[in-house]
Amino acid sequence: MTYRPPRREILRAVALGATSLAWPSLLAGCSGSSATGSLGSGGATGTAKDPVKVALILPTGAEPQTAAIAKAMKQAAELAVFDLNQPGLQLIVKDDRGSEDGARAAVGEAISGGAEIILGPLFSRSTAAAAPVARQAGVPIISFSNDRTVAGKDVYLLSFLHDQEVVRVVDYAARQGRSRLVALLPKDALGDQLEQSLRAATARSGSTLVALERYALNTNAILAPARKIHDAIRSAEATAPMDALFLPGGEDTLPMVAPFIPYLGINTQRVRLLGTGGWDTPIVTREKAFAGGWFAATDPHGWRTFSERFAKSYGAPPPRLASLAYDAVGIAAAFSGSARGSRYGASNLTRASGFSGIDGRFRLSASGLVERELAILEVRREGSAVIEGAPPESNRLYTSALAKS
Repeated sequence: MTYRPPRREILRAVALGATSLAWPSLLAGCSGSSATGSLGSGGATGTAKDPVKVALILPTGAEPQTAAIAKAMKQAAELAVFDLNQPGLQLIVKDDRGSEDGARAAVGEAISGGAEIILGPLFSRSTAAAAPVARQAGVPIISFSNDRTVAGKDVYLLSFLHDQEVVRVVDYAARQGRSRLVALLPKDALGDQLEQSLRAATARSGSTLVALERYALNTNAILAPARKIHDAIRSAEATAPMDALFLPGGEDTLPMVAPFIPYLGINTQRVRLLGTGGWDTPIVTREKAFAGGWFAATDPHGWRTFSERFAKSYGAPPPRLASLAYDAVGIAAAFSGSARGSRYGASNLTRASGFSGIDGRFRLSASGLVERELAILEVRREGSAVIEGAPPESNRLYTSALAKS
């Protein structure tokens, strides 16, 4: 389907919308950066008769929970087109059903329809399946997957990469004198990536990873590995005490793990909890055990402004992934004024000045990984607060460190 945004849309609970939100003011609220590096710079030369076609590939026909997220991301992208007010930018939306065959078909149809850049898919398997089709046609992909293994030539990841967050928070903790760590990680593919990133991060910062345990994703399986972490902390108290516990997770895992911290008597004032961007959820602030914990994430100011304005207008905040779809359209719009055939070349997409969006400044690297400016936040009862902003060049530093691991 082709989307030309109406002047006003009625949006439901998981939907996004904005009748009062203009792109320039949103950018100013997010980062305060100059227009040179903003998503909306460049000026469009496309017209309604000869539009710049941008494909959005999402699993809108997948199972209900996934479809709801996809629908919201679709509407966020539509919102960006509306906010940018560029009638010459045309969004072509395709459903990949969350499958590899669906992704190949959707990307093929989009390219046949004249798409010059692909935004999506959401899943790594869909991205990997779509990549050869897009490469053969010379069309780049900006994927929403956070699996760094699918990034590469002409395939860029716009998502939030956990490995960069791991390096950032471990580095910060080490500078605060907390350099003897234990870790409790999920026993899944994400846990595998987190373990690799953690080992690289501790080596880079000069920290020591004393003990690491993995837990299966069910409540009954958490006690045994959590007890081993507790025992490691206790046994080291007399000689070289532990001072940090790396406990990444999100809305799906933290509620299962959190009760074991006070149950086992782990003192989180002495052993500081460390996490990643998945901690940016109200669940964390409601758990007393996480109070005072540190985690790395994008500066939340832009997202909160964006979300609050939507909630005020439509009665419900957008899902967290909405910013990816919104900012992806902004990238496409930034070059719509360039010459056809070269506007989405690597030199433009990986420009050194990067972009500024809802989640702050970011840059697409030649490796295909996104380089984001990351802040350090502390968990407090009233909500998480930034205690250290993104240091200069931090995004590139952490990405290059991980590329060598």
